[in-house]
Amino acid sequence: MPFNDNEDMNSAADPTGTIEVALAHAGRLMATNPGMALEQASEILKVVPNHPVATLLMGAAQRSTGNLEAALRTLRALTDAQHQWAAAHYEFGRSLAEAGQHEAAITALRRAVALKSDLPDAWRLLGDLLTIRGDASGADAAYAQQIKASTHDPRLMAAASALIAGDIPQAETLLRAHLLQHPTDVAALRMLAEVAARLSRDADAAQLLERCLELSPSFNSARYNYALILHRLNKPAAALAQLESLLKAEPRNPAYLNSQAVVLAKIGDYRESLEIYAQVLSKSPKSAKIWMSYGHALSASGRQKESIAAYRRSIGLAPNLGEAYWSLANLKTFRFNAEELRAIHAQLARTDLGDEDRFHFDFALGKALEDTQDYAASFEHYANGNRLRRAGIYYDADEIDTLVQRSRATLSQEFFRERAGFGAQAADPIFVFGLPRSGSTLIEQILASHSQVEGTMELQNVLNMARELRGQKSDDEDPNYLQVLAQLSADQCRALGERYLAETRIQRKTDRPYFVDKMPNNWLHVGFIQLILPNAKMIDARRHPMACCFSGYKQHFARGQHYTYSFEDIGRYYAKYVELLAHVDQVLPGKIHRVIYERMIEDTEREVRSLLSYCGLPFEEACLRFYENERAVRTASAYQVRKPIFREGLDHWRNFEPWLDPLKAALGPVLAAYPAVPEV
Repeated sequence: MPFNDNEDMNSAADPTGTIEVALAHAGRLMATNPGMALEQASEILKVVPNHPVATLLMGAAQRSTGNLEAALRTLRALTDAQHQWAAAHYEFGRSLAEAGQHEAAITALRRAVALKSDLPDAWRLLGDLLTIRGDASGADAAYAQQIKASTHDPRLMAAASALIAGDIPQAETLLRAHLLQHPTDVAALRMLAEVAARLSRDADAAQLLERCLELSPSFNSARYNYALILHRLNKPAAALAQLESLLKAEPRNPAYLNSQAVVLAKIGDYRESLEIYAQVLSKSPKSAKIWMSYGHALSASGRQKESIAAYRRSIGLAPNLGEAYWSLANLKTFRFNAEELRAIHAQLARTDLGDEDRFHFDFALGKALEDTQDYAASFEHYANGNRLRRAGIYYDADEIDTLVQRSRATLSQEFFRERAGFGAQAADPIFVFGLPRSGSTLIEQILASHSQVEGTMELQNVLNMARELRGQKSDDEDPNYLQVLAQLSADQCRALGERYLAETRIQRKTDRPYFVDKMPNNWLHVGFIQLILPNAKMIDARRHPMACCFSGYKQHFARGQHYTYSFEDIGRYYAKYVELLAHVDQVLPGKIHRVIYERMIEDTEREVRSLLSYCGLPFEEACLRFYENERAVRTASAYQVRKPIFREGLDHWRNFEPWLDPLKAALGPVLAAYPAVPEV
């Protein structure tokens, strides 16, 4: 309310206290009712003429209510009288900016930040005005200062506190509200990108970070975040470009070098990757996680003894790093010694162990106990690890059910007949898909042993393109992937196919005409693949549902495959996989070649000949000696496929059968029908 003249402001007792109360009230009104704040400030100035804070409030309220001429008069007089007061110069600059007097506003804002450097809003507005002026380097410097000053901004501190506390919805709400008022606040944009990344909205995070770097090219912390997101989006060339830019500024930064080594390993440049790791570790020999990453690269390149040594070095530096123990167990052929087993038990007995380390230890101990044939104890630890992992991720089985249902409704014979001739006509890719642990790595290794086929890895390109299509709006504003798919033109399909070929080029290290894309989740996108690459080969790697699903349940995946952490989820997922591919067999007969894992084990040569014939490749004896192939293998089966085929593991799941009834129930009729397909 307005200041009450009847209050005893003129009393000799305590006029200052009463004025302070009135000023505080006026300040609060500025956020919700600037007109009332103006009245309050005017009342105060009647009692105490030229009061600096009241004058500042009056000028701010005049600006907020649209009376810029009055605001400029008020604030110009104030800055003349209080020429050392940063807040006055900032508010004057803000009013000048709104009045379109940009050069005068820049002068006022520079005066404000010269007097007080921790004014994030002043730095941000200065950056905006310098951008408008075309002074990119000046704007960049101003935004960089804004980032530094923002650490003291209570609005961003509240969002940061929510992030730290894991309250992602609250952090997102605060940041979006802030960015509505201050859309060029690069610190807030970066924080919102962190929110998006934590929600696995990597494409959104990338867009936010691109905007950050557009506003502030020298914002290196945002650039580093951007490089990491690009890596997660399977854009290694773009990620490497960002890291190279960072390394020009800080050539010895261990975090940048480590990330560069990780990306290089992902595209198969193991020689350079391992050289960088060695360089980093020579300078930072006590970094447990870098030793672990080094172990991953050594493992993928086939240097098992060295990878074990690197993982053990990591454990020596950080005994509670559960992931390093799991990395050893995940070699599959590795066996823990007695001392290592005692260490795992000791870590699991702790009450202060974090969930991530705990579930890694549980998965590792489950594998160790399985190796000793203590199946009851082994299952207990697998179950504990899966329970913890499932609690920390988002997965909704209904979404897969819906996608399969809509795919069956959309992908008809008529649908593909109408689109004959769509897509890029190259026949380079051989897609191998199914579920993890289904024998897909074995198939890839057999194919990659052929003189005309190159093995790559589990490429995310199809998944990324499908995700982008899913984000487009259809006519009814529902982001329905299949509706968008149905609207693609011949030219668009050809462009998408050519884009896939261009993006995967970085993974190809030889001049062999064909290459394998072994992403298991591509089964969900066979219709999309057919539209954009109609001459590509598709191979379905299928294994007994109990063996396949339980093997997936025992496996901890670094990223993705969120359906594997409960029997209900993985059983439903397998059933839907069978359902969709049975539909594709009907509408595209002969398009998909199915490899039944058990048949491959029982009569390898016959199955290999059939596989090569489907791919249009002549038979080569090297494909039967796939275990002699020294190529890098980047999956959990890396060392298993470097050995001849063995039959012992076919029914290994039966050792755990007493605990697998929930999985049998979730699989439903596909279990009894295997390897045939039940009626849908």
